Amino acid sequence: MQAQAPAKKPHPDTVVIVDDDPLVRGSMESLFRSVGLAARSHASAIEALEAPLPDAASCLVVDIRMPHLGGFELQQRLGERGARVPIVFVTGHGDIPMSVRAMKAGAVDFLPKPFRDQDMLDAVQSALAGDRERRARGDAVRQVREQHARLTPREREVMAGVVRGLLNKQIAYELGLSEITVKLHRSSLMKKLGLRTVPDLVRTAQIVAEY
Repeated sequence: MQAQAPAKKPHPDTVVIVDDDPLVRGSMESLFRSVGLAARSHASAIEALEAPLPDAASCLVVDIRMPHLGGFELQQRLGERGARVPIVFVTGHGDIPMSVRAMKAGAVDFLPKPFRDQDMLDAVQSALAGDRERRARGDAVRQVREQHARLTPREREVMAGVVRGLLNKQIAYELGLSEITVKLHRSSLMKKLGLRTVPDLVRTAQIVAEY
């Protein structure tokens, strides 16, 4: 009897620190690891852009003012790449207009230095929760699209009719099929999509159309 391979451990939630101050980087890494989070750090925004993002729920903690490329510019470049990782901004030179700009740009939080450890942990946990939800939603959408891709062209036509609220006989008339053939296609597509009810089918069609 062959021994079973050990189950892969899930990747831990990861905080990526981007700050040009080595003392700040070291302090935050220790803080996050003390509560069971994975942490890695970069001394510049350029260095952060050259590294791949974690393949797990993650967030960035980014200093706004850094040499060569600041936090806002990092956020902009990540956005241009389609990276949707949440960001917590920190700065030792904060003001109200800067904090407003950060939040409007989509930051999860904006913390002035020095910040309380608990405030940072609260901000990071909120950011990670949001990223977990985004990833779960993305996984669900990918599954729906993969299931939909397995439908035959005729099944997709029948699905479109059902979503429009047509009866089987009306779909049969539109497609030039017998009503029993429509029923068979309808049963097949529902099984392929793992659905039982018409409302579920309508929601699935909306997901396919939106994404």
